This record gives sequence, structure tokens and C-alpha cells, in this order.
Amino acid sequence: MGGVENAPETLDLTVTDVAHGGVFVARHEGRVVFVTDAIPGETVRARVTDARKKSFWRAETVEVLEASEHRRPHVWSAADVSVPPAQRPGGADFGHIELGHQRALKGRVLADALQRFGGIEADVPVEAVAGDADGRRWRTRVSLHVDDDGRIGPFAARSHTVIEVPDHPLATAAVERATERLTAGRADRIDLVQASDGHVRVVNRAEGSERTRHEVITEKVGDREFRVDADGFWQVHHSAADTLDGVVREYIAGIEVDPDAWHLDLYGGVGLFGTTLAESGATRLTSVEADARATEHAGENLSEWIGARAETARVDRFTRQLVATASAGERERLNAGIVVLDPPRSGAGAAVVRDLVELAPRALIYVACDPVALARDLGTFGEHGYRAQRLRAFDLFPHSHHLETIALITR
Repeated sequence: MGGVENAPETLDLTVTDVAHGGVFVARHEGRVVFVTDAIPGETVRARVTDARKKSFWRAETVEVLEASEHRRPHVWSAADVSVPPAQRPGGADFGHIELGHQRALKGRVLADALQRFGGIEADVPVEAVAGDADGRRWRTRVSLHVDDDGRIGPFAARSHTVIEVPDHPLATAAVERATERLTAGRADRIDLVQASDGHVRVVNRAEGSERTRHEVITEKVGDREFRVDADGFWQVHHSAADTLDGVVREYIAGIEVDPDAWHLDLYGGVGLFGTTLAESGATRLTSVEADARATEHAGENLSEWIGARAETARVDRFTRQLVATASAGERERLNAGIVVLDPPRSGAGAAVVRDLVELAPRALIYVACDPVALARDLGTFGEHGYRAQRLRAFDLFPHSHHLETIALITR
């Protein structure tokens, strides 16, 4: 523990709220303490882990003194509060909370982010998705790590210490069975991927080495098939792609798609939302993705639409170039078009948002995996006359603090 002189080793804390990032809020002598493994309304004993800042400390729960009515036995026994914090695996930081209350807390985080960073007052319920009665068995992709002693497992929460665990309750049953047969070999990381065909692929990664062979798998969304590298990006929850595709289609259905307009699929990956746009009537479409292998697959996945193309580029460079070089005719088609963007956790960022505002599309559909990044970008859109007309949020990461939000943004 670093920092403030004479900081106590443990504190008894009354937890008052939830904060972004899977931590909870308490106060000690007026100072904010962000504590893990708690629930608002509880009193916990917590070990101080970081006292470097005067404005706030960080701590981790080691004992629950007064439990919330929403506390449950942890969905992953290896991460239970009874286990020493350094030995608890990460990835299930809400696993001690009743599932409905998890979603209520995520909704509170989203509402706070929208108000604080976007100036938006909105109460957006976090919706469950199909097949999530208890929030287990949804992970079709799991990454495990290998330490110098050959131990295989997840990292401990907020560390790079490998923890050997007896089970993986958030993984699909097939992925969990595959973990039982793993050997360390020369890998530093082992990715397990269950594709739509039900088979689990095991991808061994060694630090500093480049993969020269890419196994291509097929993922299905409705009746449509997508080619993607086994070690490439695809949604983790078994129902995520269908859920997000459905909401994007719902939003597009409320807009009269101009077939002569120029539509954009930014951070397009292998073309999931590009095909959604194309099937919704977009005949001129550009999907933009920085990863060349993903772009190659996007080109294949969009190949039946003559007016669709996939371009390998960083989105910020693509939008900056478009602002600088688009002709009057191209700008007119962009003005009538729809932009779908699915940025990484850091968000699109102010520069990309400003470029998009200058290109002035008719509507944008923003798929977000981080509420604070989304709220910041919505705030920037708002400064330039665009507003979030619709917001829906989904619990695509049960028993963790993460959620997915989809915004419809119009002038």
C-alpha cells in the first residue's frame, strides 16, 4: 500500500452507492473510499489497498459485518468474500449480488454517467437477454493465462497473478470442459472459443510471437453466417450479436433508409452491423475497421451487396480524411445516410465525434460497452445539435459490472 502516512490497514465502512468500474462508495472521515465486493447499504470490513491520493482511497472487502438483502453466495465460489482477496479471480465482480439488483445497480451507473458527463437526464432500465435465467453459462470466449511455474487460470482481480480455479461457471459448459484438458506448453495465454457450431477451439498465444495461421470459424446471427478468425473479435455472450443486431434493426426501421445515401459502419469488425444496414436497404455502404484480417472477412461477409465495401483504416484517420476530401455530392449523400459505430471501450472520442458532426449524417446508432465513454461522446454530440432520441441497455455481461448500451442519435 502506498501513500498517506498513518493510513489504517483496515476500515469498517458503511457502503452508500455504486460507482463505475465495479466498485462501491463509502466514506472514512470525509474521504471517499472505493471498495470492492460490497453492496450499497452494507457495513463491511475492508483492507486499504491504495492510499496514495488525498481525495480518495481504495480498499477491498475482507468481511461483511451487516449484509444487504441482495447479497447471495457468490456465483463463482473461488471469488467469494471468504477467499483472501489476492486469491479471488477477476471477471465476476458483481457475482455476490442478486441478479435483478445487479441490473438495477448498472442502471444507476449508466444514469449517473449520462447526467455527469453528457448532461442527459435518463433512466434506462438494463434488460436481460434470452437464456439468462441465472446469468451463468454465457461466455463463449474465455482467456486464461500461464505463469512461469506452468499454472493455468484467470488473473486475480486487479492483478497479473495467475489463479488456478476448479470451475468456470460463467463459461459455457463446453468451454468449461475444455479447460479441464489444457496443458501449459509454451503458451503465455490460452484462448478458448466456442463458435456457432458448438465446437471449442483452443488458441495458444506466446508473448512476442506472431500467429501465421488463422483458423477461420463461422458465427451465425439469425440466418446469416459470418466468417471470423477464431482469435478475432466477436461478441462474448452467446446471445449478444443477435440482441445488438435486433436493436440496430429496430432503430433503423424507424428511419426511412435512403438507398442513394452513403452509409457508414465504423469500427465495423467483420461486418455485423454493415450487413444489418445492407439488409435494411442501404445500397452504398463503407465498413471501416483498423484490423486488416477483420476487414478481409468483412469484405467476404458483405460480398453479396455490390455497393458495399470494407476498408482497412483507423476510424479517426478515415473520418478526418473524409472531412478533408469529400466532394459536395459525397457530402450530400452522407447527409442522407446512417452511421453505425461500435467503438472500443474508450469510446469514439471528441475528434471522431466532431468529424461526424461536420459530415452531418441523418442519424447515428452508437453501440457502447462503456457508459462513461458513451456519455462523454453524447455530450460532444449534444454540443453540436445532435441528441440521443432512444437509449436501450442490456446485461450482456451478467455477474460483472459491464453492460452494453445502444443509442439512436439524430439532429
